[in-house]
Amino acid sequence: MQITASMVKELRERTGAGMMDCKKALNEADGDIEVAIEEMRKSGAANAAKKAGRIAAEGIISVTQSDKSAIILEINCETDFVAKDENFLNFADSVIEAIDTHNPADVETLMGLSAGERTIEEANQQLIAKIGEKITVRRFEKLSSEGQIGNYLHGNRIGVIVEIEGGDEALAKDLAMHIAASKPVCVSEDEVSQDILDKEKEIFSAQAEESGKPPEIIEKMVTGRIKKFLKEITLLGQPYVKDPDQTVEKLLKSANASVLSFRRYEVGEGIEKKVDNFAEEVMSQAKGA
Repeated sequence: MQITASMVKELRERTGAGMMDCKKALNEADGDIEVAIEEMRKSGAANAAKKAGRIAAEGIISVTQSDKSAIILEINCETDFVAKDENFLNFADSVIEAIDTHNPADVETLMGLSAGERTIEEANQQLIAKIGEKITVRRFEKLSSEGQIGNYLHGNRIGVIVEIEGGDEALAKDLAMHIAASKPVCVSEDEVSQDILDKEKEIFSAQAEESGKPPEIIEKMVTGRIKKFLKEITLLGQPYVKDPDQTVEKLLKSANASVLSFRRYEVGEGIEKKVDNFAEEVMSQAKGA
């Protein structure tokens, strides 16, 4: 029986197992999803699958750089303890190496690449089984440039790669450190989407209207707040962390340089973390007793 992509997708959704494990199980079960699930449970593949529903919001950011390229990678796990485990860190190194060698377009392609005798996907599943936590290769980017590339890694929690034109290696490094600390959304105001501006204007307008002031005054208040907001979220508008008396834009002009692009990763950003409410847990247990 032909194994289709939709069948693999359904098995992944039902088990949480890796793509290659699902495809293999379906082939061995001649396309019968129920049989595939049963055999995966018997073989132990389901042990890793059971962990797929957990929240992995800890982990590490890895950054590596050569002369004309840099790679930034986030791999997640469930606890900070595992993020320091030698096996986990070795796995991250192998993933970085695969990205550097093969230049995959996305995470799905990356997971199918070879890392020694196994694919990244297979190595990931084996690590899950060994360590006992959900482990996820979340995202990566590889930046190549003929200009200057800088990077900065704050511990293993925040990583930045930045590409500049003009300037020198020291400036690129300083800018990467600034981006790590100040968390800009984009380089300049013209890169801010209209949706973001409209949303902020709506919020600022509602706040200003509560003042009870005339419409023309409210309009000036909103305009002023939008200008301040744009300076806060754009790299060029921010005060430079090493010299707050000048903006990053002025710093770049003095060095006859410009920022072409940057990537900033922070461990777990955007992942909804589970917050345990122990009071509710005790109350629930008391009611059930």
